Amino acid sequence: MSDYFAGIDIGSTMTKVVIMNDGIISSIIGPTGPEQRRLANNVMDSALRQIDLPFDVITYLVATGYGRINVPFADKHVTEISCHAKGVAHLFPRCRTIIDIGGQDSKGITIDDGRPTDFVMNDKCAAGTGRFLEVIADALGIALENLDKTALGSKQPASISSICTVFAKQEVVARLAEGVPLNDLVAGILESLASRISRMVKRLKVANEVVITGGGAKNAGLVKALSDKLGYATLVPPEPLITGAVGAALLGKDIVQKATKNGLPLERKRRLLEEIEIL
Repeated sequence: MSDYFAGIDIGSTMTKVVIMNDGIISSIIGPTGPEQRRLANNVMDSALRQIDLPFDVITYLVATGYGRINVPFADKHVTEISCHAKGVAHLFPRCRTIIDIGGQDSKGITIDDGRPTDFVMNDKCAAGTGRFLEVIADALGIALENLDKTALGSKQPASISSICTVFAKQEVVARLAEGVPLNDLVAGILESLASRISRMVKRLKVANEVVITGGGAKNAGLVKALSDKLGYATLVPPEPLITGAVGAALLGKDIVQKATKNGLPLERKRRLLEEIEIL
């Protein structure tokens, strides 16, 4: 009988679930809502339905992310720093630096052999996060996924001086009214965000390979701007949102294998669906 390992990553804006045995066999991505315990139940159920497996076959389950304590059926709760390191190293064994651009925070992590050696985080201001792009895209009436396409062809990215999201929004609207071309404005926004993130990451000892994860990794313009400012080519996973959940599942696998090898007892939650129902 195969062992199945699950990772749940409840982020501030998105929730991710991955189920693995020899590789990823199921994954779910959805928005994080206010009822996180019910959400954890629902996304886990969806991931299991995707592969037609019952909950009791899961050997070990690790929860991570902003809302990890709200996964009552998890066998263990692990910080997102450790899980991102494990997940990215699995996908890119030569990775030494991770830049994770989430909705409400951005992180820089240096790793060695899949383990974090240092990290920095911006979680106090939206100016260096995906939320910054959401606010600006809304102000300009552009779909978030089209921001990088809009910046194509810019020969002179506009300078955006405001470091606060609220003031930056006012500034870009005013610059647009002054006649600054839209593609130059958007290019300037991506340059500004890349500058803030790269300044944060450079507080670490950045080394190749550099991997970018999180929702921000889906913006090709931002990825290119970051590469230019860091002076390194950057890599992006096929699905940059699930690396934390992948790492959580893999850490669960490590825990089980270590316990089995050393003949140690392994504390696990009983795999009964009624235990995870939220009334």
